[in-house]
Amino acid sequence: MTISSFAFPTPIKFGPGARKLVAQHLLDQGLKRPLIVTDKALAALPVMAEFLTHLQGLDVAVFSGVFGNPTCSQVMDGAAAFKAHHADCVIGFGGGAALDVAKVVGIPATHPGDILEYVWDHPQVRPISQPLPYFVALPTTSGTGSEVGRSSVVSENDTHLKRVVFSAHILAKTVFADPELTLGLPAHVTAATGMDALTHNIESYLSPAYHPLCDGIALEGIRIAAAALRTAVREPGNLQARSDMMMASMMGAIAFQKDLGAVHSCAHALGAVCDLHHGLANALMIDTVMAWNFAAVPHKFDELAHVCKVPGGGPAFVAWLRQLKVDVGITTRLADFGVKPEHLPRLVEIATADMCHQTNPRPCTAADFEALFLEAM
Repeated sequence: MTISSFAFPTPIKFGPGARKLVAQHLLDQGLKRPLIVTDKALAALPVMAEFLTHLQGLDVAVFSGVFGNPTCSQVMDGAAAFKAHHADCVIGFGGGAALDVAKVVGIPATHPGDILEYVWDHPQVRPISQPLPYFVALPTTSGTGSEVGRSSVVSENDTHLKRVVFSAHILAKTVFADPELTLGLPAHVTAATGMDALTHNIESYLSPAYHPLCDGIALEGIRIAAAALRTAVREPGNLQARSDMMMASMMGAIAFQKDLGAVHSCAHALGAVCDLHHGLANALMIDTVMAWNFAAVPHKFDELAHVCKVPGGGPAFVAWLRQLKVDVGITTRLADFGVKPEHLPRLVEIATADMCHQTNPRPCTAADFEALFLEAM
């Protein structure tokens, strides 16, 4: 008899205006000196200035040193900013990159060593032995669902290899999920992040790992995203569509504690080698990988087609995915983003070494990855 462990612990305040609850929540915890961790572009936008108006009574500092795919040096710079402000808590405000950095700045701020020494596969991984600063998260995109995740993905500064800090200690104490924060997102960002959320839900459902709770969440997340993504892209001010995508994004990240698959291994390689945006990389690979996966679990593709209201069942699901990409403006191939045949050996090497494909429904060899990248190019 195998004993399985399940956990869904994060408190979530969800809905328009949730951002206005943050100040009182922190004050109620006896906290007064938050460090906001955000990205460089977002810090200059009106959405940040507006959020700051709701933080009356707090002595706020802003660290806006996150940009691109988050790196270890950004985490260390954020930890230095935390100490310089004598902060007592962290507010993560942004997309997946900013939230991944925000989740772990408290580790080097309160523990010895570099953040890389805390990644799960470090040969002498350091334990998180001290309490971490109180952390709350406000997502401003609907893609990674990083706000509810217990992992932080940061890249090595020189190799750009993605490394993972994985611990329940880095979970947000409360998530303030306010879809109004996503109203200003450009269509191409809405599309790429929305495809990221859809990919998380789909790959989680297809994973052979045993987790019926996550399967149920993933299927509902897929249903919600399939119905809302086109509207969120085409009608950027549609608050219901924005709310639905924010919920689907969180559901995908909750579901993928079950595990992911080969799409993510490809995307992680594309991020490392070609610095592609993670959501876009998933979007560019998902239909190619799903067409290849179909033979392994056709019954699960029937279920995917059912929740997405695709006529024709499982065999029609990949064609539906391709049309969805066209409908949201993702009509490009890998080659359009500078991915070249000479990148293939390194892409294949990183994808093969990536852990995500270990729970792909169809085993994936280096030769399979090479074929998948060539097909998507």
